[in-house]
Amino acid sequence: MKKTSTRLADGRELIYYDLRDAVVRDAADRRPLERTVTTSEVRRDPLLGDTVAIASHRQGRTYHPPADECPLCPSEGDRLSEIPDTSYDVVVFENRFPSLAGDSGRCEVVCFTPDHSASFKDLTEEHARLVLEAWTDRTAELSHLPSVEQVFCFENRGAEIGVTLGHPHGQIYAYPFTTPRTALMLRSLAAHKEATGGENLFDDLVARELAGERVVLEAEHWVAFVPYAAHWPYEVHLYPRRRVPDLLGLDEEARAEFPRVYLELLRRFDRIFDACGDSPSPPGSPGRPGSPGLPVSRVSPGEPATPYIAAWHQAPFGVLEEFDGVAREDFALHLELFTVRRTSGKLKFLAGSESGMSVFINDVPPEQAAGRLREVASP
Repeated sequence: MKKTSTRLADGRELIYYDLRDAVVRDAADRRPLERTVTTSEVRRDPLLGDTVAIASHRQGRTYHPPADECPLCPSEGDRLSEIPDTSYDVVVFENRFPSLAGDSGRCEVVCFTPDHSASFKDLTEEHARLVLEAWTDRTAELSHLPSVEQVFCFENRGAEIGVTLGHPHGQIYAYPFTTPRTALMLRSLAAHKEATGGENLFDDLVARELAGERVVLEAEHWVAFVPYAAHWPYEVHLYPRRRVPDLLGLDEEARAEFPRVYLELLRRFDRIFDACGDSPSPPGSPGRPGSPGLPVSRVSPGEPATPYIAAWHQAPFGVLEEFDGVAREDFALHLELFTVRRTSGKLKFLAGSESGMSVFINDVPPEQAAGRLREVASP
């Protein structure tokens, strides 16, 4: 991997990640941009104890531009974009409309490919590995910023999720605090450690799932399953078999295997709703031998690509004193992949119970979801 850092016309950092060392990246940003001004502010809710980012400047961000005006495609002739060069492998740059900025953290955009019509699942394994290396490198670099306590790499795909740019890309949020979701995990981790005399909750959870019926995919260094209390209609958690706190902790074997495993999961997600009729799958259907027949939602071949969120959970880089007895190394890196589509043409909305009380209602039993995800495995 070759890494080349440069600056855009308004001073924002941009980094090229290339597969080949011979590539030269010296194109200048020719746009007449003024320096970016943001109004990002972090406020703490005194009742709930969580945090809200107030970012009114984002109201003016680019919204569903036509493909020939996409700001994430390479620049070409007089059509100038956020990427000055005429090509790239993977590129990362500071978001022009960040939710977090300055003392409130940092937001970056990760462009997975120059191909506007592609998706992450269309990448080669070599290219997917390059994205992994970019995520890892940015996690390392951002963790050194004094305003950053936790780094979150993620991808939103699909207009149903709220994506405003159709080009295949993800984002990285560098928070100045430990996020509420992670804090809940750390508290559960501390309580389990105390109650069991030192056992690790992540280790015990993965062991239980591996012994159950919700396993979706097993590889030498990775395992994927639908969790017992899945919040979303189709939700998969992907763990490295060797517990590490963050992307930096993955060894070469896990890194080398990740692209094949992750690309397979993404391709299965796009096949969930790819047939017609609702019928039970037969006993012993693809997946684990002897798996029971499960009802399967099927849709027409014209079903749009499955919208999803893919989210990496990494340990915070800050001090964990408030979580008694928990060290960074106790946390387990994992990726959460889920869709808001519950069946053909129908989405899961966060309505009264979810939005008002944080109590999720899932219309698809996790065991059924796991069965379907095994059925649509690649040949």
